[in-house]
Amino acid sequence: MTTPAPTTATNTINVTAGAANQLRKVLITGVSRGLGKALALELAKRGHTVIGCSRSPDLLSSLQSELASASENNSNSNQHLTMNVDVRSNSSVEELARALVEKKVIPDIIVNNAGTINKNNRIWEVPADEFDTVIDTNIKGTANVLRHFLPVMVENKNGIIVNISSGWGRSAAAQVAPYCASKWAVEGLTKAVAKELPAGMSCVALNPGVINTEMLQSCFGSSADLYPMPDSWYSLSLSPPPCTCALCSIYHIPNVITFFHYNNITYECLCNPFTLS
Repeated sequence: MTTPAPTTATNTINVTAGAANQLRKVLITGVSRGLGKALALELAKRGHTVIGCSRSPDLLSSLQSELASASENNSNSNQHLTMNVDVRSNSSVEELARALVEKKVIPDIIVNNAGTINKNNRIWEVPADEFDTVIDTNIKGTANVLRHFLPVMVENKNGIIVNISSGWGRSAAAQVAPYCASKWAVEGLTKAVAKELPAGMSCVALNPGVINTEMLQSCFGSSADLYPMPDSWYSLSLSPPPCTCALCSIYHIPNVITFFHYNNITYECLCNPFTLS
């Protein structure tokens, strides 16, 4: 996987040290395994409230207990929510948004993490239904979440959207054309949405690097063992970012709360936010 080239980005959030002690409500899709689960447990441990959803009810049940255990020393231990939601379904995401609004639980941060990849194949050998699953999950799933959660966040003029992308959203590789196409789309979607948001909000695409998840194993095979596991990935992000601009800081995703504070300061950074230093 190649390293994406540096990019220039402009958006409207304020980065202040004062945000460090502010606890947030974080919605994470695809939360039952891999990176989503590791992120959820780390944020819960830090005292933030996790709202997690996935299509695996059995895994969600056990995750609920793990979240409570991770935050047992914090006041948020009984505030985490996990819900069975298929992000590919507009109505399923709409139901989630309605339920959270009724509970007056509005996310401060959304991490669109749910994603899938096709089996290694040349594009003409990828079955149509498999292609549809990748597109429906990675692109339409992200759009469905934005459609139903952004209105209330925009009304509050408050919030951060993190769309999980990939190095293959800025480059390409053989045999994963559907996945590459979907992540290129996520990158474009993110840049467009960022221009639509009011001051005080931000939408950023994040390439978390190569992580040994079930999805990576499906295309890398045993070579996936060369890369960090999800539960060790967040430890890589604990070191200070190369600078405190929004894009550099968001790469260190467990520290996203520390470095983000909502205000009306415009930044422009030439750093490469998609590679760990």
